[in-house]
This record gives sequence, structure tokens and C-alpha cells, in this order.
Amino acid sequence: MEHPLTWPVGLDALAFGGDYNPEQWPEEVWHEDVRLMREAGVTMVSVGIFSWALLETERGVYEFGWLDRLLDLLHENGIRVDLGTPTVVPPAWFYREHPEALPVTREGVRYEFGGRGAICHSSPAYREAAASITEQLGLRYGNHPAVALWHVHNEYGVPVSACYCAESAAHFRRWLADRYTTVKELNEAWGTAFWGQRYNRWEDVQPPRLTPTACNPAQQLDWARFTSDAILENFKRERDLLHRLSPGVPVTTNFMTALSQCESLDYWAWGREVDVVSNDHYLVAEAERNHINLAMSADITRSVAGNKPWLLLEHSTGAVNWQPRNLIKQPGELARNSLAHVARGSDGAMFFQWRASRYGAEKFHSAMLPHAGTDSRIWREVVALGADLTSLRSVRGSRVVADAAILWDWQSWWAQKLEWRPSEELDARERADAWYAAAYDRHLTVDFAHPESDLSGYPLVLVPALYLMTEASNLNLQEYVAGGGTLAVSYFSGIVDEHDTVQPGPHPGALRDVLGLTVEEFAPLREHRTVRLVGDGPALTGDVWSEFVVPRGAETVWSYADGPAARHPAVTRNAFGEGSAWYVSSRIGGPDLDAVLARACADAGLPERELPRDVEVVERVGEHGRYLFAINHSGTDAAVPLPGPGTELLTGAPVSGALDVPADTTRVVRL
Repeated sequence: MEHPLTWPVGLDALAFGGDYNPEQWPEEVWHEDVRLMREAGVTMVSVGIFSWALLETERGVYEFGWLDRLLDLLHENGIRVDLGTPTVVPPAWFYREHPEALPVTREGVRYEFGGRGAICHSSPAYREAAASITEQLGLRYGNHPAVALWHVHNEYGVPVSACYCAESAAHFRRWLADRYTTVKELNEAWGTAFWGQRYNRWEDVQPPRLTPTACNPAQQLDWARFTSDAILENFKRERDLLHRLSPGVPVTTNFMTALSQCESLDYWAWGREVDVVSNDHYLVAEAERNHINLAMSADITRSVAGNKPWLLLEHSTGAVNWQPRNLIKQPGELARNSLAHVARGSDGAMFFQWRASRYGAEKFHSAMLPHAGTDSRIWREVVALGADLTSLRSVRGSRVVADAAILWDWQSWWAQKLEWRPSEELDARERADAWYAAAYDRHLTVDFAHPESDLSGYPLVLVPALYLMTEASNLNLQEYVAGGGTLAVSYFSGIVDEHDTVQPGPHPGALRDVLGLTVEEFAPLREHRTVRLVGDGPALTGDVWSEFVVPRGAETVWSYADGPAARHPAVTRNAFGEGSAWYVSSRIGGPDLDAVLARACADAGLPERELPRDVEVVERVGEHGRYLFAINHSGTDAAVPLPGPGTELLTGAPVSGALDVPADTTRVVRL
């Protein structure tokens, strides 16, 4: 649904603050918290996300006094509130009454109460109870002057998304009946003639529970779609209650768009249902150059938001507590990470959490106010970041300028991950990471786009992994290239339709025409084997995958020098209408992928940018001006050429010609 609200009410600055859990502390601590929040420049906090058991102590027995006092205290001190509905953790009394609402795994094991997110989203009892507590909160606080934003649930899909119980099975059948109308249509879509899986009645259809061998992939794909939709139903139910009871206040829920952090939700669909898109992001601490995944997550979130203002609702000031080795952030990294999200479209930087917990599973998770207190490096960096965000308040509402697009489809990812693909090393996420990193290293700012979306504004579109393609996406890409666009496609794309059925004819079915080729046979490589690609440019090295490519109008740019596909084309270019389409049939990365991408960029008319490695430059444009963010992750001082004179907002210094960006710092110029 469309809703006109796109920003927290009364928040006229960038959002800065974090999850605030005062229920973990005596009330006298609250006053100290608020004093320190003001010292740090906090503008908004998230409250009440895990508080159901404290707000509804038994069914229908409510204790709102502590929350009344807290919201009044925050309002008196000018701090806006992102008020949570606590439906991610139903209370122990609820599970005492409704143990059937605990989710069941694919193996038939029922989870127990004691963590978080142990929810069967198809459970009528859960749905009723969640709506009830949400309604009570809306009635009591819908017009409270502190409330700027409603925060429904928390990180939907984490840690549990699917439930395989009997109630979920019945819900799945209803969902299928809406989608296919008749069992005959279901049989055709799922290809149930294979292995004698044909159904005669809806009641025979079950979730894809544990089977002795591979389960029907079309059934598994629809189950993944159903799971995302079933959870979305619960969000929409709470959202609609809040829209009615708290008119004028927008509703969000915190996504986790980083491809390593949540795989079970189709965020293209979810992004259309929230008033404000918000996201949580946590660095993979031990990953080399983990700032690239941060940039990727921000770009995906901005794209899900349709390039409207979005909000980083959680990240960490330092180490998290749930990775194998929870590495700290180095001096300056806290601000650099935060401002990288702002550079890529977030109108704020918020954290988990405000004050470090003394007990519970996350007591070793960093916070804005750490166990070490205010005499600590983290606290000093938090206060400095608050001042920086105050200096950048005019950035709010501006939009990021992108150079290119990467196509991404969660449903295609779900399909490709299923069993019995030609190689276990076919990994859509790995290819997305690799192609994004290649674009990042060419200093391209990219949007992510759904394959059926309008691509006409992008000179270059990259397709790192699109195993599943609809007819609409096929026609969309043909129209894009014919109209003058440049397309670059990686292997194992265009293979199946929306039911995981192989496209008729030779591979890559949906992409044959625009790429000007066919694939006679896949030729996956043995583990640790490589192939050499030679041709018009430096020799390249591929691994994991090769193909018997047959040109049908495409020109060969690199060929396989060895391996199972020796002497066949490896990288091709096809002139199609006014544009061109490149195809890469082996897994290449780093400088080798850059060599191919450089040719595609030249076709697209994108200029080379002479910038140091790991210095990212992103531009935002809005009614208050044009802003150039330069973020130096390199560890070495850098100079960034400027397109014109301006003012560096964090220091107030006038600049022109070149911008000096010291190692591990950020500079922001209003041009």
C-alpha cells in the first residue's frame, strides 16, 4: 500500500541514538542516561522492542506505568522515540497457554521458549495476541508527543522464519489455492509428473518437510515465497492497526538486507509495505575489506526504499557478541562505518544498543555507553560522531546519485540454493559479492534493481546471478539493451522460469537472444582446478565453472585455452539494437573481472576514475545542495579531485581543486 509518511515525526535532524532498554536498569539510572544522551547529541532512541512480558504480565493484565514515565522523560529532554511493538518475544505465559505456537523445524523438532523469535507465524493464537498488544500500545501511545516512529517486531525472519507444523501446512495450502486456483494448475506448475508426485486433493499437499532424497524444487521455492508472505501478513496486520490508532506516525520494521544476514524475506515485496525503510547492519568482523559489504548493504537498502530516505536503525559501536571471534573496531572506524551508511542514503546512524547490558546473551555486545563508561574511547567517539551528524543535518532528504545497477532477485537466490545443481560451488551470493566488489573498486556507485524494474536510466546493468527469470524480466532486458544500454551477465543466468522449470530450448533460455549465443553444455570444474582465458586483453584465470558456448551472433573476446571447454568462447560481446550485452561463462574475480568490467564500462561510456583503492566517493543531491562524501578506508592519506569549490562540513574549511582525506577518516563537501 502507499502511505504518505516517509520520516519520523518531529525529527528535524539526522537520526542518532540506539536501542534503549531501560527495563534492565533501576529508574534512577534513566535520568543519568538521558543526561548522557543529550551530551552525545542523541536525537532518537528505540524503546520497548523486547518488553511484552513487562507490559502484559498475564493475558489482559497490563502494566504501562514504567513506559509512561519513560516516554515522558524522553519527551521532556527533546529525544524522539521509535516505539516498538514487542511481538518478537511473546511472554512465557503465552507459551504456557499456547505451546503449539512454538515453531517446528523441517525435521519435526519443536523449539522451546528461552531465546527470541520462537514464533510460528501461521499460529492463530500468536496472531491474535500480537494484534492485541499492538492495539493496546496504539490506544495508549498513538498520540503521545514523544512518538516519532512505530517499530513493528524486530528483524523478521531472524533467527526463525519457516515453521513446518500442521497449522503452517494448512496456511500453505490456502496460499497455494489463492496462487493456483486448482490442483491441476499446481501440478503443472510444480511438474509433479516427475517421480509420481501428482496431487488429487489440496489436503494431500504438505510443506517440504524432511524427505529421503531431494524434495520437489518447485514446492520448496513456493514454500520460501509462502514463508516470506506469511510473515509479511503479520507485519501488515500490526501496521494497519497502528495507522488507524496513531494517524500521522509512520511505521517501520528493521530489515537485514546484507546478503549474509537474512535470506528468508523478499525485501522487494517488503519495501513496498513500510512507511520508512530501515535496516540493521553488522560487519563480518574477520572479513578482509568488510567495508565493501557495508557499502553493498547500504546500496541494497536504498534501492529497496526506491531511493527515498531510509534509516540505519542498528549497527555496532565496536565488537558484536555472536561471531566466532568478535573483533573490535579500530580508532575512527565507528565514525567511518556510520558515515558510509549516510553517504549511501541513510538519514541517520543508530546503534544496538545505548547502554551495555550486564546480563543476558548480549552482555558482551558493544554499546554507545560501554561497560567502561564515559572515560572510554568508544564514548568519546560516540560524542564526536554526534557532533559530526549535527554538522551534516542539511544532508537529510537528499538522494544518492548512482552510476550503474546490479540486478538482484531474492526468489532467484532461493531457487539456485536448492539441491542438485550442476556444482555445489554455484553460489549466487558469492557472485553478487564479487561483482559488487569489482564495481566498488572501479569507484562506481550502484543501485540494486529488480529484473522487471525500469532500467532505462542506467548506462550499465550488471547481472552477477539470475538463475530464475520471468518472461517479463527477459523482455525488460531486451528492451534495455536494444534502447542503448550495456548489459554484463555472469554464468548460470536465465536458466529456469518462475517455477524452477528449465526454459525451453538450449541454455541460457531467457537470455539467448540478447546475448547472441547458446550454451551447448555446462562444464563444471573439479575442485581447485582452474582454466586460462586468452584473447583480446590480458590472460584471465577462471575456476569452478566453464561452458560450451556457441556464438549465435556474439563476438568472442576471450576463449578457453584449456580445460573441458578448450577452444570455446569464454567471454563474449553481442551488439543488440543500439546497445551491447557481455557474457562471462566462468568464475573470475579481482583484476580479471575488472578487465572485463572495464570493457563493459567503456561500452557504457562510464569514465575511468583515478582514485586510490579503498577510498570511496559517493554523491548525494538535494534541495540544500550537492554533497560529496569521501571515505578513506585505505590507511594512507589520500587526495580526492573535486568537481568544483565547496565547504567541508565536518571542519568548516573552504576547499577547491583537491580534497585532502587523511587515513581512516571521512570528509563531506557541500559543493
